[in-house]
Amino acid sequence: MTSKTPPTNSLSVKLLIHTKRKKVLFAEASKDVVDFLFTLLQLPLATVVNILTKETASGCLGNLYSSVENLNRVYMQPNLSKDLLLHPTIILPSSPSISGILPSAARNHSDETTPKIYKCSSGYIGCMTTVTDVYNSLCSVCYSGRTTTELKYIKGEVTATARAGTAPATSGHSNNGFVKEVVTYMIMDNLVIQPMSILSGLTMLNQFNVYDVGALKEAVVQLGMNEGIQLLKTCMEKSDKVLTSVFLA
Repeated sequence: MTSKTPPTNSLSVKLLIHTKRKKVLFAEASKDVVDFLFTLLQLPLATVVNILTKETASGCLGNLYSSVENLNRVYMQPNLSKDLLLHPTIILPSSPSISGILPSAARNHSDETTPKIYKCSSGYIGCMTTVTDVYNSLCSVCYSGRTTTELKYIKGEVTATARAGTAPATSGHSNNGFVKEVVTYMIMDNLVIQPMSILSGLTMLNQFNVYDVGALKEAVVQLGMNEGIQLLKTCMEKSDKVLTSVFLA
């Protein structure tokens, strides 16, 4: 069982445990927990290898990662960097509640990275219609100039107040994450997720053939960085007892 002292960045999860079988039947969890689990689906394989380390990554992924690391740069396309493969940019929805559960390798939010874009430096008007994120590439319009002139990138709509240097007003509404916060969610041991209700809870108890209520116990555990990494690792191992492996080991 995890430590009773909550880490700095953690989420609470309520487990229903069958003490005799030593198994988590299901968990009651908030929107933030579900958002975290859904975020795992967005992680590129290279990021997963970074988090788990090459030695513990599933199958031959670690070897594939090492191959890119060890490949001499002379064999790479001249305008491409190894970082494109080893440290891919991850576009995740902003959600402060789950930002500290996985290591920094998995927290490369789109709003934290400002792309650099370049135009042709030849000065021809027609070249202004095409820009690229590859520095010093051959212009696709004039075929003589190089894209070495950096342009300023402004994310979102450029409003009159923004041009005047005044921050535009925000609505105050938050649409962070993937799911809505209107219900509690049920997470099965194999990570099947559905909205929680009394009927769904009773259905699950019947499905597990639970007749001895005295064998059931509730426990509140913390989902922090260590547990998040273990969840990811256990998922990669094709386990159908993820919650049991992480929280009852």
